Amino acid sequence: MLMNRHAPAPVEAIPDEIRADVETLWRYHDMHHQLRPCDVGIGLGSHDLGVAVIATRLFHEGLFPWIVFTGANAPTTIERFPRGEAVHYSEYAIEQGVPAESILVEPRATNTAENLEHSRQLLGERRISVQSVLIMSRPYQQRRAYATCKLIWPEVDVVCASNPLDLDDYVRSIGDPRRVVNMLVGDTQRIEVYAERGFAIPQEMPDELQAAFGRLVAAGYTTRPI
Repeated sequence: MLMNRHAPAPVEAIPDEIRADVETLWRYHDMHHQLRPCDVGIGLGSHDLGVAVIATRLFHEGLFPWIVFTGANAPTTIERFPRGEAVHYSEYAIEQGVPAESILVEPRATNTAENLEHSRQLLGERRISVQSVLIMSRPYQQRRAYATCKLIWPEVDVVCASNPLDLDDYVRSIGDPRRVVNMLVGDTQRIEVYAERGFAIPQEMPDELQAAFGRLVAAGYTTRPI
């Protein structure tokens, strides 16, 4: 039988010896918010096009009349989104039928606080009244996005969402399980560190979560922690 030379190489899976700990972190970052209509949707820039995917879908479902895509570049995104995260997200959304006039592009933010601060400023400049926001992010950024928004934009009601993939499907979409685990570990550490530094409100961190985090650090997943 002839081999398909163009078939993609299989994506590695999460190693069995760390799977339970990775799943513990994965579940923690999902805020499990019930989706409801909001005044604006905000898509946080990252390496994950899934943010634009879910933003586009929820716009078409009528959950918000405006989308702000926010994000410049980072070392992890410059190759995939050379014109900037927000720009590429907006291009995807327009290709999928979102009217260009319903999209605001914020191309300067380089971290979550700036994503939200600059988005708030942009919406104010456009005189768009905002009492509720639906923040869309990578799955493991939900809790940090929520905690950051509640500190710097406390008057708005916050709902968090991500492209609804389970852990294995998400790893396949990214194509690199080690990268996903490193990012999960890094975002878990940031929940505590950013609250201590005054960048976000504190979040409960159960003992089970801290133990899983410690074991993953000990296993060498240390490229993303501060």
